[in-house]
Amino acid sequence: MAFTKKNEEAVSPVIGVILMVAITVILAAVIAAFVFGMAGNINKTKVVSATLSRVNTTTVSAVYQGGQDSGSLTSIQWSVNGVDVAANAGGLLSQDPKTLNIGNTTRFAAAANSKIIGVGKFTDGSEQVLIDTTL
Repeated sequence: MAFTKKNEEAVSPVIGVILMVAITVILAAVIAAFVFGMAGNINKTKVVSATLSRVNTTTVSAVYQGGQDSGSLTSIQWSVNGVDVAANAGGLLSQDPKTLNIGNTTRFAAAANSKIIGVGKFTDGSEQVLIDTTL
């Protein structure tokens, strides 16, 4: 018994599936390249730390803890409830990087439950929130 009829029904669906998978992979690669290419201009997060503690009901103590990027920190600007702390509050606010030593401490007035924010300014012109808390 010889079969003379060829059954080629499965060829078209297999080729169709292969083409669909190939198109999906290419489309995903193009979208990924576009999305990840846009993220290239985001600034690197700096690693610098400061801590706050309450001295009494009206005074807060800020201590500069340093960090990996401490060499590029030029100043820390403190604000209490949205109002900048005066520039003469101590070494932490100095524009001279030599006075920003690890362990530098400054005190400033802050009533209980005050929102205190410390923003670091760096040599590359960038700014970053170092601490944002309520004391």
